[in-house]
Amino acid sequence: MKFIVSSSALLKQLQIVSGVLNSNNSLPILDNFLFEINENEITISASDLETTMTTRLAVEAKDSGMIAIPAKLLLDTLKAFPEQPLTFTIAENFGIEISSDFGRYNLTGQDASEFPKTPAIEDPSVMKLEAFMLASAIEKTIFASGNDELRPVMSGVFFQLSSEGSTFVATDAHKLVKYGRVDAKSDKSASFIMPKKSLNLLKNVLGSISEEVSLEYNDTNALFTFASTTLVCRLIDGKYPNYEAVIPKENPNKLTVERTAFLNAIKRVSIFSSKTTHQVRLKVTGSELTISAEDIDFANSATERLTCQYEGEDMEIGFNSRFLMEMLNNLRSEQVNLAMSAPNRAGILTPVEKEDDNEDVLMLVMPVMLNS
Repeated sequence: MKFIVSSSALLKQLQIVSGVLNSNNSLPILDNFLFEINENEITISASDLETTMTTRLAVEAKDSGMIAIPAKLLLDTLKAFPEQPLTFTIAENFGIEISSDFGRYNLTGQDASEFPKTPAIEDPSVMKLEAFMLASAIEKTIFASGNDELRPVMSGVFFQLSSEGSTFVATDAHKLVKYGRVDAKSDKSASFIMPKKSLNLLKNVLGSISEEVSLEYNDTNALFTFASTTLVCRLIDGKYPNYEAVIPKENPNKLTVERTAFLNAIKRVSIFSSKTTHQVRLKVTGSELTISAEDIDFANSATERLTCQYEGEDMEIGFNSRFLMEMLNNLRSEQVNLAMSAPNRAGILTPVEKEDDNEDVLMLVMPVMLNS
Protein backbone atom coordinates (compact mmCIF):
# COMPACT_ATOMS: atom_id res chain seq x y z
CA MET A 1 0.00 0.00 0.00
CA LYS A 2 1.42 3.36 -1.02
CA PHE A 3 0.45 7.04 -1.12
CA ILE A 4 2.15 10.38 -1.86
CA VAL A 5 1.24 13.49 0.13
CA SER A 6 2.47 17.06 0.70
CA SER A 7 4.41 17.20 3.99
CA SER A 8 3.01 20.60 5.07
CA ALA A 9 -0.60 19.74 4.10
CA LEU A 10 -0.37 16.51 6.11
CA LEU A 11 1.18 18.28 9.11
CA LYS A 12 -1.56 20.94 9.06
CA GLN A 13 -4.35 18.29 9.13
CA LEU A 14 -2.58 16.24 11.83
CA GLN A 15 -2.22 19.32 14.04
CA ILE A 16 -5.99 19.88 13.82
CA VAL A 17 -6.81 16.40 15.18
CA SER A 18 -3.78 15.96 17.49
CA GLY A 19 -5.48 17.97 20.26
CA VAL A 20 -7.62 14.89 20.97
CA LEU A 21 -4.58 12.82 21.99
CA ASN A 22 -3.98 12.27 25.71
CA SER A 23 -0.51 11.95 27.21
CA ASN A 24 -1.52 8.82 29.18
CA ASN A 25 -3.97 6.59 27.34
CA SER A 26 -5.68 3.51 28.75
CA LEU A 27 -5.30 1.76 25.37
CA PRO A 28 -1.92 1.85 23.54
CA ILE A 29 -3.71 2.09 20.14
CA LEU A 30 -4.95 5.59 21.13
CA ASP A 31 -1.35 6.87 20.89
CA ASN A 32 -1.74 6.50 17.11
CA PHE A 33 -3.44 8.30 14.24
CA LEU A 34 -5.72 6.08 12.18
CA PHE A 35 -5.07 6.49 8.44
CA GLU A 36 -7.74 5.22 6.04
CA ILE A 37 -6.57 5.39 2.43
CA ASN A 38 -9.26 5.39 -0.25
CA GLU A 39 -8.93 6.50 -3.89
CA ASN A 40 -6.81 9.66 -3.72
CA GLU A 41 -8.05 10.65 -0.28
CA ILE A 42 -6.94 9.79 3.23
CA THR A 43 -9.13 10.08 6.29
CA ILE A 44 -7.13 10.67 9.48
CA SER A 45 -8.67 10.10 12.93
CA ALA A 46 -7.56 10.61 16.53
CA SER A 47 -9.56 9.44 19.55
CA ASP A 48 -9.51 9.29 23.35
CA LEU A 49 -12.72 7.15 23.48
CA GLU A 50 -14.80 10.17 24.63
CA THR A 51 -13.96 12.38 21.63
CA THR A 52 -13.02 11.42 18.08
CA MET A 53 -11.85 13.96 15.52
CA THR A 54 -11.51 13.13 11.82
CA THR A 55 -10.16 15.10 8.88
CA ARG A 56 -9.77 14.37 5.15
CA LEU A 57 -6.90 15.17 2.79
CA ALA A 58 -6.24 14.67 -0.94
CA VAL A 59 -3.30 12.38 -1.78
CA GLU A 60 -1.97 10.36 -4.71
CA ALA A 61 -2.93 6.74 -4.06
CA LYS A 62 -3.83 3.73 -6.16
CA ASP A 63 -4.51 1.38 -3.26
CA SER A 64 -6.91 1.46 -0.35
CA GLY A 65 -6.38 0.23 3.19
CA MET A 66 -5.90 1.22 6.82
CA ILE A 67 -2.96 1.63 9.20
CA ALA A 68 -2.43 3.10 12.69
CA ILE A 69 0.70 5.31 12.78
CA PRO A 70 2.43 6.47 16.03
CA ALA A 71 1.24 10.05 16.49
CA LYS A 72 4.14 11.70 18.31
CA LEU A 73 6.81 10.18 16.08
CA LEU A 74 4.96 11.21 12.90
CA LEU A 75 4.30 14.78 14.14
CA ASP A 76 7.93 15.27 15.21
CA THR A 77 9.16 13.97 11.83
CA LEU A 78 6.85 16.21 9.79
CA LYS A 79 7.76 19.32 11.82
CA ALA A 80 11.40 18.78 10.84
CA PHE A 81 10.68 18.76 7.07
CA PRO A 82 10.42 21.73 4.71
CA GLU A 83 7.49 21.54 2.24
CA GLN A 84 7.98 18.57 -0.13
CA PRO A 85 6.15 15.46 -1.34
CA LEU A 86 6.50 12.42 0.94
CA THR A 87 5.92 8.82 -0.15
CA PHE A 88 4.46 6.45 2.46
CA THR A 89 4.92 2.74 1.73
CA ILE A 90 3.12 0.36 4.09
CA ALA A 91 4.04 -3.33 4.29
CA GLU A 92 1.73 -6.16 5.38
CA ASN A 93 3.54 -6.49 8.74
CA PHE A 94 2.61 -2.81 9.53
CA GLY A 95 6.11 -1.59 8.68
CA ILE A 96 6.02 1.99 7.33
CA GLU A 97 8.68 3.60 5.16
CA ILE A 98 8.59 7.37 4.54
CA SER A 99 10.69 8.52 1.57
CA SER A 100 11.61 12.19 1.18
CA ASP A 101 14.10 14.28 -0.80
CA PHE A 102 16.51 13.76 2.10
CA GLY A 103 16.30 10.05 2.76
CA ARG A 104 14.22 7.20 4.12
CA TYR A 105 12.67 6.79 7.57
CA ASN A 106 11.27 3.52 8.93
CA LEU A 107 8.78 3.10 11.72
CA THR A 108 6.31 0.47 12.84
CA GLY A 109 2.56 1.02 12.76
CA GLN A 110 -0.19 -0.98 14.40
CA ASP A 111 -3.18 -2.99 13.29
CA ALA A 112 -5.90 -0.47 12.37
CA SER A 113 -8.67 -2.94 13.33
CA GLU A 114 -7.79 -2.32 17.02
CA PHE A 115 -8.66 1.38 16.69
CA PRO A 116 -12.04 2.18 18.33
CA LYS A 117 -14.94 2.68 15.93
CA THR A 118 -16.38 6.20 15.75
CA PRO A 119 -19.83 6.09 17.39
CA ALA A 120 -22.73 6.48 14.98
CA ILE A 121 -25.34 9.02 16.11
CA GLU A 122 -28.70 7.31 15.90
CA ASP A 123 -31.84 9.31 15.15
CA PRO A 124 -30.11 12.70 15.46
CA SER A 125 -31.61 16.19 15.56
CA VAL A 126 -29.80 18.54 13.16
CA MET A 127 -28.99 22.26 13.41
CA LYS A 128 -26.89 24.50 11.16
CA LEU A 129 -25.01 27.52 12.50
CA GLU A 130 -22.29 29.84 11.26
CA ALA A 131 -18.76 28.98 12.39
CA PHE A 132 -18.17 32.47 13.85
CA MET A 133 -21.32 32.16 16.02
CA LEU A 134 -20.22 28.87 17.54
CA ALA A 135 -16.63 30.15 17.99
CA SER A 136 -17.93 33.26 19.74
CA ALA A 137 -20.26 31.25 22.01
CA ILE A 138 -17.39 28.96 23.06
CA GLU A 139 -14.89 31.79 23.59
CA LYS A 140 -17.27 33.88 25.70
CA THR A 141 -18.34 31.00 27.99
CA ILE A 142 -15.69 28.30 28.32
CA PHE A 143 -13.44 30.21 30.75
CA ALA A 144 -16.28 30.24 33.32
CA SER A 145 -16.76 26.45 33.35
CA GLY A 146 -15.55 24.49 36.36
CA ASN A 147 -12.82 21.88 36.93
CA ASP A 148 -14.41 20.01 39.84
CA GLU A 149 -14.49 16.27 39.08
CA LEU A 150 -17.17 15.80 41.74
CA ARG A 151 -19.50 18.11 39.77
CA PRO A 152 -19.01 17.00 36.16
CA VAL A 153 -22.10 18.90 34.90
CA MET A 154 -20.33 22.16 35.72
CA SER A 155 -17.20 21.17 33.82
CA GLY A 156 -18.86 21.79 30.45
CA VAL A 157 -20.96 24.37 28.62
CA PHE A 158 -24.76 24.08 28.68
CA PHE A 159 -26.36 24.42 25.22
CA GLN A 160 -30.04 25.48 25.13
CA LEU A 161 -31.41 25.45 21.59
CA SER A 162 -34.82 26.72 20.46
CA SER A 163 -36.66 28.28 17.50
CA GLU A 164 -36.24 31.74 19.10
CA GLY A 165 -32.46 31.45 19.43
CA SER A 166 -29.79 29.67 21.45
CA THR A 167 -28.30 30.22 24.89
CA PHE A 168 -24.90 28.96 26.06
CA VAL A 169 -24.14 28.91 29.81
CA ALA A 170 -21.05 28.09 31.85
CA THR A 171 -20.51 28.32 35.61
CA ASP A 172 -18.18 27.05 38.34
CA ALA A 173 -20.41 28.35 41.21
CA HIS A 174 -18.16 31.43 41.68
CA LYS A 175 -18.72 32.98 38.27
CA LEU A 176 -21.32 32.47 35.55
CA VAL A 177 -21.60 33.50 31.90
CA LYS A 178 -24.84 33.44 29.92
CA TYR A 179 -24.37 34.07 26.20
CA GLY A 180 -27.40 34.28 23.92
CA ARG A 181 -27.75 34.48 20.15
CA VAL A 182 -31.08 35.25 18.50
CA ASP A 183 -29.68 34.29 15.07
CA ALA A 184 -28.70 30.71 16.09
CA LYS A 185 -32.10 29.04 15.68
CA SER A 186 -33.02 25.39 15.93
CA ASP A 187 -36.23 23.80 14.61
CA LYS A 188 -36.42 21.69 17.72
CA SER A 189 -35.99 22.75 21.37
CA ALA A 190 -33.25 20.82 23.13
CA SER A 191 -30.57 21.15 25.80
CA PHE A 192 -27.37 19.25 26.56
CA ILE A 193 -23.96 19.74 28.22
CA MET A 194 -20.88 19.79 25.97
CA PRO A 195 -17.52 18.75 27.49
CA LYS A 196 -14.77 21.36 27.75
CA LYS A 197 -12.09 19.42 25.85
CA SER A 198 -14.25 19.08 22.72
CA LEU A 199 -15.17 22.77 22.83
CA ASN A 200 -11.51 23.80 23.08
CA LEU A 201 -10.74 21.64 20.03
CA LEU A 202 -13.57 23.32 18.10
CA LYS A 203 -12.50 26.80 19.22
CA ASN A 204 -8.96 26.23 17.90
CA VAL A 205 -10.24 25.31 14.43
CA LEU A 206 -13.38 27.42 13.92
CA GLY A 207 -11.51 30.74 13.81
CA SER A 208 -10.14 29.94 10.34
CA ILE A 209 -13.43 28.66 8.88
CA SER A 210 -15.99 30.75 7.04
CA GLU A 211 -18.71 28.23 6.23
CA GLU A 212 -21.57 26.71 8.20
CA VAL A 213 -21.17 24.10 10.91
CA SER A 214 -23.63 21.23 10.99
CA LEU A 215 -24.50 20.05 14.52
CA GLU A 216 -26.15 16.64 14.93
CA TYR A 217 -27.03 15.43 18.41
CA ASN A 218 -29.07 12.93 20.40
CA ASP A 219 -29.23 12.17 24.13
CA THR A 220 -25.69 10.80 24.37
CA ASN A 221 -23.50 12.24 21.58
CA ALA A 222 -22.96 15.34 19.46
CA LEU A 223 -21.38 15.51 16.01
CA PHE A 224 -19.95 18.71 14.48
CA THR A 225 -19.16 18.75 10.74
CA PHE A 226 -17.35 21.62 8.97
CA ALA A 227 -14.93 21.97 6.03
CA SER A 228 -13.16 18.58 5.79
CA THR A 229 -13.35 17.89 9.53
CA THR A 230 -15.76 16.13 11.89
CA LEU A 231 -15.75 15.95 15.68
CA VAL A 232 -17.94 13.53 17.60
CA CYS A 233 -18.05 13.53 21.41
CA ARG A 234 -19.95 12.01 24.28
CA LEU A 235 -22.14 14.54 26.08
CA ILE A 236 -21.88 15.07 29.85
CA ASP A 237 -24.64 13.14 31.56
CA GLY A 238 -26.66 14.94 34.26
CA LYS A 239 -29.00 17.82 34.96
CA TYR A 240 -27.58 21.34 34.67
CA PRO A 241 -28.23 23.58 37.73
CA ASN A 242 -31.05 26.14 37.51
CA TYR A 243 -28.76 29.05 36.64
CA GLU A 244 -31.63 31.56 36.23
CA ALA A 245 -32.34 31.29 39.96
CA VAL A 246 -28.82 32.57 40.76
CA ILE A 247 -29.08 35.76 38.68
CA PRO A 248 -30.41 38.62 40.88
CA LYS A 249 -33.32 40.37 39.15
CA GLU A 250 -33.30 43.66 41.13
CA ASN A 251 -29.96 45.50 40.99
CA PRO A 252 -30.57 49.17 41.82
CA ASN A 253 -26.85 50.14 42.10
CA LYS A 254 -25.45 50.62 38.61
CA LEU A 255 -21.82 51.45 37.89
CA THR A 256 -20.58 52.34 34.37
CA VAL A 257 -16.84 52.51 33.82
CA GLU A 258 -14.30 52.34 31.00
CA ARG A 259 -13.42 48.66 30.58
CA THR A 260 -9.68 48.95 29.82
CA ALA A 261 -9.01 51.45 32.61
CA PHE A 262 -10.97 49.26 35.07
CA LEU A 263 -9.13 46.10 33.96
CA ASN A 264 -5.68 47.70 34.17
CA ALA A 265 -6.40 49.20 37.61
CA ILE A 266 -7.49 45.76 38.93
CA LYS A 267 -4.36 44.17 37.41
CA ARG A 268 -2.08 46.61 39.23
CA VAL A 269 -3.92 46.67 42.53
CA SER A 270 -4.40 42.88 42.69
CA ILE A 271 -0.61 42.38 42.80
CA PHE A 272 -0.88 43.66 46.41
CA SER A 273 -3.88 41.44 47.34
CA SER A 274 -3.86 38.36 49.56
CA LYS A 275 -2.42 35.38 47.69
CA THR A 276 -5.18 33.13 49.04
CA THR A 277 -8.32 35.23 48.40
CA HIS A 278 -7.06 37.54 45.56
CA GLN A 279 -9.58 39.98 47.01
CA VAL A 280 -10.02 43.52 45.67
CA ARG A 281 -12.38 46.00 47.31
CA LEU A 282 -14.56 48.29 45.21
CA LYS A 283 -15.90 51.39 46.98
CA VAL A 284 -18.28 53.61 45.02
CA THR A 285 -19.25 57.10 46.16
CA GLY A 286 -20.80 59.53 43.70
CA SER A 287 -18.75 59.50 40.51
CA GLU A 288 -15.62 58.02 42.09
CA LEU A 289 -14.65 54.35 42.16
CA THR A 290 -11.89 53.37 44.57
CA ILE A 291 -10.19 50.02 43.97
CA SER A 292 -8.04 48.74 46.81
CA ALA A 293 -6.34 45.56 48.00
CA GLU A 294 -4.22 44.55 50.94
CA ASP A 295 -2.21 41.58 52.10
CA ILE A 296 -2.18 41.85 55.90
CA ASP A 297 0.41 39.04 56.31
CA PHE A 298 3.04 41.04 54.39
CA ALA A 299 1.77 44.58 55.10
CA ASN A 300 1.26 45.20 51.36
CA SER A 301 -1.54 47.44 50.08
CA ALA A 302 -2.56 49.42 47.00
CA THR A 303 -5.32 51.91 46.11
CA GLU A 304 -6.40 53.45 42.80
CA ARG A 305 -9.19 55.85 41.91
CA LEU A 306 -11.20 55.96 38.70
CA THR A 307 -13.98 58.28 37.57
CA CYS A 308 -17.21 56.51 36.74
CA GLN A 309 -20.93 57.02 36.30
CA TYR A 310 -22.93 55.65 39.20
CA GLU A 311 -26.59 55.46 40.16
CA GLY A 312 -27.51 54.11 43.58
CA GLU A 313 -26.44 54.17 47.21
CA ASP A 314 -22.77 54.38 48.20
CA MET A 315 -21.45 50.85 48.65
CA GLU A 316 -18.40 48.68 49.26
CA ILE A 317 -18.10 45.19 47.81
CA GLY A 318 -15.28 42.65 47.52
CA PHE A 319 -14.54 40.43 44.51
CA ASN A 320 -11.91 37.87 43.53
CA SER A 321 -9.68 39.93 41.20
CA ARG A 322 -8.89 36.90 38.99
CA PHE A 323 -12.56 36.38 38.15
CA LEU A 324 -13.10 40.08 37.38
CA MET A 325 -10.03 40.17 35.13
CA GLU A 326 -11.10 37.04 33.21
CA MET A 327 -14.51 38.55 32.59
CA LEU A 328 -13.24 41.98 31.55
CA ASN A 329 -10.74 40.30 29.20
CA ASN A 330 -13.59 38.41 27.52
CA LEU A 331 -15.69 41.53 26.88
CA ARG A 332 -14.90 43.79 23.93
CA SER A 333 -16.92 46.95 24.61
CA GLU A 334 -15.26 50.24 25.57
CA GLN A 335 -17.55 50.70 28.59
CA VAL A 336 -19.01 48.09 30.95
CA ASN A 337 -21.88 48.10 33.42
CA LEU A 338 -21.58 46.50 36.84
CA ALA A 339 -25.01 46.14 38.46
CA MET A 340 -25.19 45.32 42.18
CA SER A 341 -27.83 45.03 44.89
CA ALA A 342 -25.90 44.40 48.13
CA PRO A 343 -22.33 43.53 49.28
CA ASN A 344 -23.34 39.87 49.79
CA ARG A 345 -25.16 39.45 46.44
CA ALA A 346 -23.67 38.68 43.02
CA GLY A 347 -22.55 41.51 40.74
CA ILE A 348 -23.66 41.47 37.10
CA LEU A 349 -21.25 42.61 34.42
CA THR A 350 -22.56 43.50 30.94
CA PRO A 351 -21.13 45.40 27.96
CA VAL A 352 -22.58 48.89 27.37
CA GLU A 353 -22.35 48.62 23.59
CA LYS A 354 -22.91 45.27 21.87
CA GLU A 355 -20.27 43.79 19.59
CA ASP A 356 -23.09 42.25 17.53
CA ASP A 357 -26.81 43.12 17.65
CA ASN A 358 -27.71 39.42 17.60
CA GLU A 359 -25.81 38.56 20.77
CA ASP A 360 -26.50 39.10 24.44
CA VAL A 361 -23.81 38.65 27.11
CA LEU A 362 -24.32 38.54 30.87
CA MET A 363 -21.50 37.73 33.30
CA LEU A 364 -22.13 37.14 36.98
CA VAL A 365 -19.48 37.15 39.71
CA MET A 366 -20.03 36.17 43.34
CA PRO A 367 -18.67 38.57 45.99
CA VAL A 368 -16.11 37.65 48.64
CA MET A 369 -16.62 38.71 52.25
CA LEU A 370 -14.73 41.90 53.05
CA ASN A 371 -12.30 41.85 55.95
CA SER A 372 -13.48 44.80 57.95
